[in-house]
Amino acid sequence: MTKKYTLLIFDWDGTLMDSQAQIVNCMQSAIHELDLEDRTDQQISDIIGLGLEEAILQLFPSLNHKMVKLTAQTYRDFYLYKDKTPSPLFDGVAAVISSLRESGYDLAIATGKSRRGLEKGLLETNMSEYFPITRCADETRSKPHPQMLEEILVDYDTHASNALMIGDSEYDLQLANNAKIDGLAVSYGVHGLIRLLKQEPAGFIDKIEQLPNWLISHG
Repeated sequence: MTKKYTLLIFDWDGTLMDSQAQIVNCMQSAIHELDLEDRTDQQISDIIGLGLEEAILQLFPSLNHKMVKLTAQTYRDFYLYKDKTPSPLFDGVAAVISSLRESGYDLAIATGKSRRGLEKGLLETNMSEYFPITRCADETRSKPHPQMLEEILVDYDTHASNALMIGDSEYDLQLANNAKIDGLAVSYGVHGLIRLLKQEPAGFIDKIEQLPNWLISHG
């Protein structure tokens, strides 16, 4: 059977990894350590998906360049070394990703994480082997700029019409729209379904286990 999509590009945080609590905790720790103005957990959740410096500027638009850099580094110190909040894969992710590869799909990741942050997550979850091509916000343009998806298409030598971007935030779906790639929303992550549907994705799923059947029905 001919597949409509041959390349599946996943967001990481909130789509494959249940990392919202750790990201929020690390940002709150950085805010408190640097004595920045308080932000709510919800405000922090809303910026998950952006590159780190872009996210910090969204939270604190008046911060100067030096303070943005310092806040980013303080956050990284907590995320990479100090904070021990669990960030497991969502239930079903490992089995679904394995089955998709067995079915012949090419797989990639496009994430707002840094390279070090993504490598840490891939290593801890034993998922590195499934994603030969990945792009992170510190080595290309942050979402929703289309550059990271455009680079993945080049790496896989394929056309936008063959790719599907799967993500839980409006930034993921804006990214897909800007790259002229179909987007698939997942409703279990950081942004609510109503917010996601405003970006007019090709569809949505409520849990990752629904993805294989969605692909079959939209093939």
